[in-house]
Amino acid sequence: MNPREIVMEQIHHRETSPVPFSLDFEGDVAERLDRYYGDTSWRDRLTPYLKIVEGVDTILEKPINDTHTRDAFGSIWRHDRRPMYLTEPGLKIPSFDSYAFPELDVFWNDDRRKQVGQELENNSNSFRIALIPWGMFEQSWRIRGFENALLDAIHAPDFYQELIDRLTELYLKFVHACGELDCDAIMFGDDWGDQRGVILGPDRWRRFLKPGWEKIFAAAHQHGKIAICHSCGSVADIMPDLIDIGLDVLESVQPEAAGMNPYQLKKQWGDQIVFWGCLGSQSTIPFGAPQAIKNEVQKLCQKMGKGGGYILSPAKALQPETPTENAVAVFEAFTNQGE
Repeated sequence: MNPREIVMEQIHHRETSPVPFSLDFEGDVAERLDRYYGDTSWRDRLTPYLKIVEGVDTILEKPINDTHTRDAFGSIWRHDRRPMYLTEPGLKIPSFDSYAFPELDVFWNDDRRKQVGQELENNSNSFRIALIPWGMFEQSWRIRGFENALLDAIHAPDFYQELIDRLTELYLKFVHACGELDCDAIMFGDDWGDQRGVILGPDRWRRFLKPGWEKIFAAAHQHGKIAICHSCGSVADIMPDLIDIGLDVLESVQPEAAGMNPYQLKKQWGDQIVFWGCLGSQSTIPFGAPQAIKNEVQKLCQKMGKGGGYILSPAKALQPETPTENAVAVFEAFTNQGE
C-alpha cells in the first residue's frame, strides 16, 4: 500500500503496520536535527502519509507596517512577538451597522483554485487534505476580540448568533470551493477548548456552534470528502456531539487537557471517530527522557492503532523548546516503528 492507502485504512478503522504519522517542526528544531545527523538525509525517512494544502486563506492578512497586518475582517495584528496577537478588532461594537462582511470572492478566485489544485495533484501518493483554517469560534473572536466575543455570547446572544450564522454561510462557500478539488479530506481548525474544558461551555457550544458545524461537515460529505477538525484543549464534554454531527477525524487530542486521555477516548469512542495526535507536547516531548518518549510512541501505536482509527502525531508540531535529544527520540520512534 502507498502512504495514502495506509491512511485510508486507518480512517476506515482497519489496522495497519506501520501506523501512519505526521511530524512537523517549528523554530530551529529541524536545523538542529540536520546538525545532529550531519546532513539533511534524515528528512527522507519522513514518509509523506499526509499532505495538507491551505485551500482557503481565511484571514488574508495584508501588511500595514513592519510589525502589523490587517486581516480580511478588518482586525489588526501584531507579529513581532510569538505568538502574534490582536491589537484592534475589526468590529468594535456588537452591531453590523456600517460593517462590510467579506464575501467568497475576497478569498477565492481561479488563480487560487489552480494553485491549490496543482499542489494537491503533485502529491497524489499522499492522503491529500485541503485546509480551511480558523473556524467560526476562532473567527468570532478574531473579529470582535477574545473577551468581547465571550461577553457577546452571554450579553448579546442574538448578535453573537448572527455573527456565527454569517460565518457559517461563508464557510459553507469555502467548503463548496474546496469540494471541487481533487483531495481526500477537508480539514478545519477551531480551538473550542482550553486546558479545563470547552471555552464557551458545552451548552453554549451546542447552542451557537453545533448547528453550523453540522452543516459544514455535511457539506464536506456531500462532496465525498472526509471531515477533519483540529481543536486544542479539552473537548471531552462535547465528544458525543462531534460524533453526532459527522466529524470523521479529531486532530490534536492534547493528552494534558482535562478528560483527553487518549486511551480512555479510544476505549469509549474509538469505533466511531478517528483520533490524530495524542503525543503530549506539554509533557512527554519537552520533559520526558528519550526512552520514555520511545516507549509512549510504541504504546500509542499498539493501543490507539489497534483496530484502526488512529494517526500518530504530536499534539503540536515540535516546538523550539524541544531538547535536541528528545526531538531525535520522537523522530526515531516514529520512523522505526516495531524495531
